[in-house]
Amino acid sequence: MASNEITIPQPVNYIADDWSECETVQDAWNVDPNTREPVHRFVTTAPDDLERALRHAERVYDTGHWDEHARRERADMLVRVAEIIETRAEDIARTDSLTSGTPISVTREVAAFLPARIRASAADVVNIPRVTALAAGGRDVRLYKVAWGPAAILTPWNGPSFIPAAKIVSAIAAGCPVILKPSEHAPGSAQLIVECFLQAGLPSGALQLVHGGGDVGARLTADPRVKIVSFTGGPAAGRAIARAGAEDFKVLQLELGGNNPVLVLDDADLDVAADGILDGMTKLNGQWCEGPGKILAHRGLIDPLLEALTERIAKLVVGHSLDEDVEIGPISNAPHFETLQGRIDELRDLGASIRQPARLPELDGFFLSPTVAAGADPAQATAELFGPVVSLHAVDSDEEALRVANANPSGLDAYVFGADTDRAIDVGSRIMSGEVRVNGAKIADLGEDSAQSFWGPAGIGGHGPAESVRVFCGDRVVGVDSPDLPL
Repeated sequence: MASNEITIPQPVNYIADDWSECETVQDAWNVDPNTREPVHRFVTTAPDDLERALRHAERVYDTGHWDEHARRERADMLVRVAEIIETRAEDIARTDSLTSGTPISVTREVAAFLPARIRASAADVVNIPRVTALAAGGRDVRLYKVAWGPAAILTPWNGPSFIPAAKIVSAIAAGCPVILKPSEHAPGSAQLIVECFLQAGLPSGALQLVHGGGDVGARLTADPRVKIVSFTGGPAAGRAIARAGAEDFKVLQLELGGNNPVLVLDDADLDVAADGILDGMTKLNGQWCEGPGKILAHRGLIDPLLEALTERIAKLVVGHSLDEDVEIGPISNAPHFETLQGRIDELRDLGASIRQPARLPELDGFFLSPTVAAGADPAQATAELFGPVVSLHAVDSDEEALRVANANPSGLDAYVFGADTDRAIDVGSRIMSGEVRVNGAKIADLGEDSAQSFWGPAGIGGHGPAESVRVFCGDRVVGVDSPDLPL
């Protein structure tokens, strides 16, 4: 068993090139999800400090010329960020584990991947042309990639280091000054990431850090000096951001999640399906936007699939997130723990039988057995679960499964399990989701050039390697006009 001793510092702001204290929220604490013991006080950024951050971001924004030398210099700086993160990987992993509840064995893998993600954006800075000559009948016409302007980046608690790092590096690579506000439930990892970026020698104002809850996020996203908002989180906050952004037509990248469908076809290999569903519903403790939610299985497979999942869940090791042999840790925070318990109660009220066979540790944390809720009306089981919880429903055909899946679409991710790969892919192509995984549930994108769009209620925009720098840039065409051109 690993030592569970770790100190997460009180969060502080980084505004206009200086670290400064936040305001504390009275009688409110961030707690260790394993024990519910206080870790540090909840904090927020005062309105005057937020105004200073906005003024500074506006002042330093410059489209620049981004010649070859400038691009190489920016790329070298990002490579230094990757090197620094490598030296802090264990600190990042342990802080992630203690704030999200994800087992340390998993957060170490995430921390180890971060430098590769940073280096990929460094390569994009050099390889994606900032100026491209267009075919224009011999005239000089050029397409410029120009950073939109100051970016507000709001990140969630379930990917406390990876999501801030990935969004920050893309924005900085594009040239957008960043104001980062991490989730109030997991500010520690984001602060470590910011420290790594700053140690690499960012230009003034390239990255600022503020803290707080939804009120701070609302002030940021409504401010006209912010030109792009990148947000990962819940649909209610996403809709509020979209409404605020409509006032001045901000560029929005909103990843809002959903109740991702799983279609288990009549020819599916039962072990492959059960293993894949279990992997997806327990990865990151099930706390990931693309995790499986509503399983639509052929009626003849319902009972054996339920038994296979129950048997596998019963063998899982649930415990303290910093213990080396733990497979499932606690839910990240009290509000989400209560939400998940409420979702399970709702499914029970819809007629589902509840299976929770895992043995829980003797700790006073936010522990929950991975759960299968079987038998509710699938038309009513629409709420996002976002945890180690799935609902299981019987269907009689592929067409019925598709109708149910698309009636209340997730729009983000979906899964198909079937022995006939061509048939499974064909079924998957008809699900209203940005990415459909066949016979597996890995976190990584399906391909290096994946460009996953967020469909319908899943949000606005998309993500994936192909979106790296481009989401933070707009196109500007400059060229020689001609009286010979048609109207």
